[in-house]
Amino acid sequence: MAGPSAADKVRIVLPFLAAPILARLPAILGYRIACWNGDLLFRCQRGKRAELARNLQFLLGNDLSPAATQQVARDWFRFASCKAVDVQRLRHRARPMRRLIEIRGREHLEAALAAGKGAVLCSAHFGSYASGFSVLHADGIPITTVGRPARVLGTELSSAERRFWELVYAGPVARHRQRPNIEPMPGRPQAAALAAAVLRANEVVTISIDAPPMENDLTRAVEVPFLGRRAQLLPGVVTLAQLTGARLLMAFLYRQADYRHQVLEISAPIPLDGDAATVFGRCAAEVSAAIRRSPAHWDFWSSAGTLADLGLTRPQQDSTRALALIFSPDGSQPSVIHPGEPKL
Repeated sequence: MAGPSAADKVRIVLPFLAAPILARLPAILGYRIACWNGDLLFRCQRGKRAELARNLQFLLGNDLSPAATQQVARDWFRFASCKAVDVQRLRHRARPMRRLIEIRGREHLEAALAAGKGAVLCSAHFGSYASGFSVLHADGIPITTVGRPARVLGTELSSAERRFWELVYAGPVARHRQRPNIEPMPGRPQAAALAAAVLRANEVVTISIDAPPMENDLTRAVEVPFLGRRAQLLPGVVTLAQLTGARLLMAFLYRQADYRHQVLEISAPIPLDGDAATVFGRCAAEVSAAIRRSPAHWDFWSSAGTLADLGLTRPQQDSTRALALIFSPDGSQPSVIHPGEPKL
């Protein structure tokens, strides 16, 4: 597998360079500048923009016109810059960020904890999910996350780049967790036991279910309907809830039209009747519906490799026509005015 390009590093790192300053400005100004930065990356990162458009049209082409695909791609870059600001607003017990997030459905989570067996929040790599869970923890809900550690650019980061990433992202997020991140890595079967211990303490575990299985986990993956196709995903979130008696709820964080306010939606408990694959299909359907509702929130549009690992994409040549619908031969894009778009 090829290592990260210099362009990839710029795309990821640039928003975080400015984020500490933008996070200390009035929110309306800080997020406005973050959106300008996203627009700059949208214009400059032609290859990444084309990959986004190709993947969107391939999987959501029946739902998105070429003009709408352009808008989703631009919002994807804007959201990436805004997420960097979100993380830097997690200071002072996350108060600057708490003012911008409305929590809907908290009563479902509190009722689950009142039952005494903990709760599992099932989510995805969707929106500013890490910051949303940090706000929930700062608001009095004990949160522990289960998931592989964030490796934004793979394993080929320099030591300086890794220290930078720990400083600007991993560190601020980790400060707002009840326990250290539980990493289900190969050779670490104790991850499930650690998660069960969190639930026995009547706390909350969060799991993003849309990560592609690693090679060692493929035998445990199940095939479920996802974005009109079928994806290979791990149903451990359901197995964990069924074995411990914890309630299983869905959680998604949506960014509003002004780009700074967000809504964390927590569902009522997912019914656990049936086998693990059946219940997991319900969870996957909720994730798929959230992505269709607001596709710019999903992280994985920019990675053809991840989509292929999930089993969602075909060979690249099958989507050449979709790309032709988005970009003219000279690489330019149409001028798009998004209805109701805030003036920046």
